[in-house]
Amino acid sequence: MDNKDTNPAQNFFSAMSAETHKVMEMFAGKVGEEYLDNLNSAWKELFEQPHDRQGWMDTIAEYQKTSMDMWSELISGKPKPAPTDRRFASEEWTESPVFNYIKESYLIASNLLSRIVSDAPVDEKSQAKLKFYTQQYIDALSPTNFAATNPEVIQQAIETKGQSLVKGLQNLLGDFEKGRITMTDESAFVLGENIATTPGSVVFQNEIMQVIQYKPRTEQVNDRPTLIVPPCINKFYILDLQPGNSFVKYAVEQGQTVFLISWVNATSDQSNLSWDDYVETGVLKALDVVKEISGANRINTVGWCVGGTILATTLAVLAARKDNTVASATFLTTLLNFEEPGDLGVFIDETQVSSLLKKVKSEGILSGKSLSTTFNMLRSNDLIWSYVVTNYLKGQAPAPFDILYWNSDPTNLPGEMYCYYITNMYLENLLCKPNALEICGVKIDLTKVKTPCYFLSCMEDHIAPWKSTYQGAELFDKHEFVLGASGHIAGVINPASKNRRNYWINGKSGDGADAWLESAERVEGSWWPHWSAWLQKRGGQLVDAPEALGSADYSELEPAPGSYVKARIV
Repeated sequence: MDNKDTNPAQNFFSAMSAETHKVMEMFAGKVGEEYLDNLNSAWKELFEQPHDRQGWMDTIAEYQKTSMDMWSELISGKPKPAPTDRRFASEEWTESPVFNYIKESYLIASNLLSRIVSDAPVDEKSQAKLKFYTQQYIDALSPTNFAATNPEVIQQAIETKGQSLVKGLQNLLGDFEKGRITMTDESAFVLGENIATTPGSVVFQNEIMQVIQYKPRTEQVNDRPTLIVPPCINKFYILDLQPGNSFVKYAVEQGQTVFLISWVNATSDQSNLSWDDYVETGVLKALDVVKEISGANRINTVGWCVGGTILATTLAVLAARKDNTVASATFLTTLLNFEEPGDLGVFIDETQVSSLLKKVKSEGILSGKSLSTTFNMLRSNDLIWSYVVTNYLKGQAPAPFDILYWNSDPTNLPGEMYCYYITNMYLENLLCKPNALEICGVKIDLTKVKTPCYFLSCMEDHIAPWKSTYQGAELFDKHEFVLGASGHIAGVINPASKNRRNYWINGKSGDGADAWLESAERVEGSWWPHWSAWLQKRGGQLVDAPEALGSADYSELEPAPGSYVKARIV
């Protein structure tokens, strides 16, 4: 492309790229560099598209006009009010002419880039990718992220006589050693002492999992026990944080005999563990253990996120084998139809997946640290840049927060299992297609599953978008769909005792997600009691609670939460 054909936006973008690379490499590591490489690739593709020169010029003219309006307001002494963006909530961003100028210049330039992306002459998927990576670029270059352009940082440095900057440097060096940003006071939590404390015992283990049985909290329990299948891309104790927000504790208090799978934190030596292994020696073996210990012939099950995806494939295997062991299945924010995978879709194309698979096959695992950074960058202002400002620029120590402690405790995935998952589910979307996949030696078809199912999705979920999870629910004849407020984590961990938020039920099925919501009934409070009542109808008879955990063949190996969940990535 000749210089005369280079548009002004390309010049603006190119001028900033090198500096952004430095910022992203410092605070997001190699994953950040990959983001910038993808951004450069996306913008290069855009600039190579035939473009309307007049359209470009109109956009630049609007940018210039907005800049002149800003100058006029500054000169007149009537600066704009502070934006709703909480990064600029401090009064200095509005009252100081200098910092007001810095803020407004940044916002105007950000709007320019966003406008260019919105008007880009590319297909919908390419535009979504371009929009995402551009937003990462915009967020990284916020003036709040630099000491010299953040008035709050400067003021704190003055008040502390520079000690805040010294402490911030110490925090930064400490995180360089960890290889990640510290989001919470990690010394405040100890697994089994003040987090993941619901009493129970490990009653079985193999190379892929431990099975935990929890002690009953009621004199009588349902004779059909409940097996929880958590996600394997992070640790199970998101379901058993502290007593006030523990889903496991709540389930036990409702008279359920609760068992739970604790997945292994894989090492490169376990790279050959496959999706079939997670089904056969994972969920199916756990079901056998639960039946043996409880004496029950039928089991209720719960799966969350990828744990729900594994559970669904297990149900399909059981259906093909004419096995009705599972009496009911609850799916929490679970994707089964991956056609529209939400924000993660920006990473799903042949080029990006091929590059990732090559890396995974070379290392034998999908790094939990890389995966965690990827998820954090979906909400980079909240989960990366806010900590850059508070930890490193202001020198503050993060407060204790159980969910963020869990979020900072990632797991590795075996290479073979992950390659199968990303290729067959996300890239090819084969799980929802009858007989397209063979699992554990049988062709699977989710539409053949006759197990009653409860689907809980969340309105603001960016990992498993509710309209996509609704499509998955429609694959099952016997299902109840419930839509909760909030997102992927907060929408699920919504304790009944606090009774916050709301949920929707009883929408009309069969006409799509929008029609379901339009006809649904809104209910205030937590969805947990609604689910408990649904499960109670499928719990069987009430029997005396067992006095001891385990059985003759499955003795208590160690106290919950077990050793597998305590293995941390160094």
